[in-house]
Amino acid sequence: MSSRRFRSSVAASVVLVTALVVAACSSSTSQQATGPADPPPAAITVSPGDGESKVDPLGPVRVSAGDGQLTSVIMTNEQGKSVEGILTPDQTAWKPAEPLGYGHTYTVTAEALTITGRVGPTTATFSTLTPHNQTKAYLTTTATTPLTDGGTFGVGTVIVAHFDEDIPDRAAAEKRLVVTTTPAVEGSWYWVDDRNAHWRPQQYYAPGTKVGVAANIFGAELGKGLFGQEDSKTTFTIGPSHVSIADDNTKQVQVFENGNLIRSMPTSMGMGGSEVVGGKTITFWTQPGVYTVMSKANPVIMDSSTFGLPVNSRLGYKESINWATKISTDGIYLHELASSVWAQGNTNTSHGCLNLSPANAQWFFGFAQQGDIVEVRNTGGAPLEVWQNGDWGLPWDQWQEGSALR
Repeated sequence: MSSRRFRSSVAASVVLVTALVVAACSSSTSQQATGPADPPPAAITVSPGDGESKVDPLGPVRVSAGDGQLTSVIMTNEQGKSVEGILTPDQTAWKPAEPLGYGHTYTVTAEALTITGRVGPTTATFSTLTPHNQTKAYLTTTATTPLTDGGTFGVGTVIVAHFDEDIPDRAAAEKRLVVTTTPAVEGSWYWVDDRNAHWRPQQYYAPGTKVGVAANIFGAELGKGLFGQEDSKTTFTIGPSHVSIADDNTKQVQVFENGNLIRSMPTSMGMGGSEVVGGKTITFWTQPGVYTVMSKANPVIMDSSTFGLPVNSRLGYKESINWATKISTDGIYLHELASSVWAQGNTNTSHGCLNLSPANAQWFFGFAQQGDIVEVRNTGGAPLEVWQNGDWGLPWDQWQEGSALR
């Protein structure tokens, strides 16, 4: 039987009518009326009613037979496209099997079989609301790349819900953002700005954790007439624990996999100090803090003018660098630099990146996965900030305060 259009068989009709007649004959005929009779219930009821407008596309739509069974329900939009539906087992009620859309006009036509015979068709036409504006949520990493459905990511992966419009009501939006993990972990959202909410656990994920994230925003008003355009969702798995610790006291990068030290790599980090260029102060520290792996490129073009230092200035540069693993939004990498091998392990000479030998840089490039932890310790300069990919450096109580629901 079709879920949107159906017809009762002749046999079923006879059984229904017979049952209704028997029930009617069994009532007492000696009872006298004591007042005006109540009006009979409508044979077919359609909700929303005929002529209603600005209907919530996620609101209830229902067709019901007050006295009998539905024999046909057809629902179409203004283009004549049918909307599939679900009928209750007793054939007394029907509802759509899918959400409605914004800005559409729907027509419902229904027929039923009652004690008095066939009734209908009953027709009702209504329209859904048209949002003033809509927004979509993209589920990404802090590198703005998608959280690939079915992908594998590191133990420090931060989930980003990026909206393509400013969100007037952050709390309304956050209520629609859902993260589930197996095994369960405690986590919280943190609003970086009006378009970006970040989610992370209190502690690093355990390897093998299954993570699901959904932005169930369709049909939801997120403030000042802004509605969710569509739902988004993805799932991913946490891979092996990769934690690297770069310590300026030893000028070594120690790489741990699942808690075991598997490689030590001499490094040369930021030389320190600063320079004022065009009224802007540019520092040359490798900032202390907890970073995560964002992306990789081989090669990458490194250009000092991208952070305000002219290529032709005293410390300016523009060159192609191999085996580069990015860990901050403002351009900190672990990368190969053969010319600084002499300094690696004893002297800081870089503009802020972590220089490695060609062999070590290539190995780390192949080892690293998005979301791996890289912790920099005992360097100078200001601590890494959230906007620089420093989500894990914020104490947990401060992170929770960034939720719109607290």
